[in-house]
Amino acid sequence: MKQRRRAIAFAAGIALSAIFLLLALRGLQPEQFLMSLGSVSLPLLLLACGTYFLALIVIAWRWQILLHAVKPVPLAALSRYVAIGYMGNNVYPLRAGDGLRIALLRRNHAVPLLRATTVIAIEHLFNGMTMIVFVLVGLAAIDLQSAAVEAIVRLVMPLVSLAIFAALVLTAKPALLRRLVGAVSQLLPRAMREPALRLSEDILAALAGLRSPRHALGALLVSFLTWGLEAGSYWLMLHAFGLDLGYAVALLLVGTVNLAGLIPASPGQVGVFEFFVITILTALGVSAAQATAYAVATHLVIWLPVTAVGFLLLLREGMGWADIRRASAGDSA
Repeated sequence: MKQRRRAIAFAAGIALSAIFLLLALRGLQPEQFLMSLGSVSLPLLLLACGTYFLALIVIAWRWQILLHAVKPVPLAALSRYVAIGYMGNNVYPLRAGDGLRIALLRRNHAVPLLRATTVIAIEHLFNGMTMIVFVLVGLAAIDLQSAAVEAIVRLVMPLVSLAIFAALVLTAKPALLRRLVGAVSQLLPRAMREPALRLSEDILAALAGLRSPRHALGALLVSFLTWGLEAGSYWLMLHAFGLDLGYAVALLLVGTVNLAGLIPASPGQVGVFEFFVITILTALGVSAAQATAYAVATHLVIWLPVTAVGFLLLLREGMGWADIRRASAGDSA
């Protein structure tokens, strides 16, 4: 039954991606698209790729900050796990990359499952908050009216805000979670009470990294740094295609496509990425052919190199395709 549900979710994601891809490519003239694609500056493309990898190392640094209260882990190891995680998300559905990161932390550093999972959930909250700020800054700077972008913000902002508020409350008031779990555990069979209480302590241990103002502020600042670097790779790609658009446009692109990651599409956001990038650029006066060439090339820059590197690192860890499938299924043992 579980395998059937995964298959249905995968098929639905493929269908959604196909719909977004058809919407993105409608009316495209292939000759102009290929001409625009051929005009890209290779040095700037390579620089954008290098900037993207630098952003991944900074993401690993933020992960290290958030993990510090749970267990110190070397930055080099976390950088490898981030690349492996991105690869997993790029090639398999249902956030397989997160499962791979959790599995590697458990196997190599004895980090408990729920503590690792909670820290990664906190990472996603920081990401969501950063993306919302980027979109709002981008919209204010370029005065773009886009119903698609505004719909994404209206959908995500309340969810992220509520989740951040809940995390902060539990961080500041750990006794609140203990009382809540204690009350709920009384309704459970006796054999399940002790495990439930242990799970709550694992969650609180993972949240402990936010209790230190230095670590919390550090994680927040590093979040803006890492995603600012990723926006830099988008901005370099704009100039690689001769598009004289400012850094605010890159912020808007990064924020929008990452918030759109909540749409349960196929792995790597195929179709969804192209739709939102093309929608924004054409609204700014870029031709459809040039916007499409930019979207395709930029998607390859942030997808292909890290996927190849991540898979090689996965093999070095003694893992393979079966581990990716298990991570997607939620088995991080």
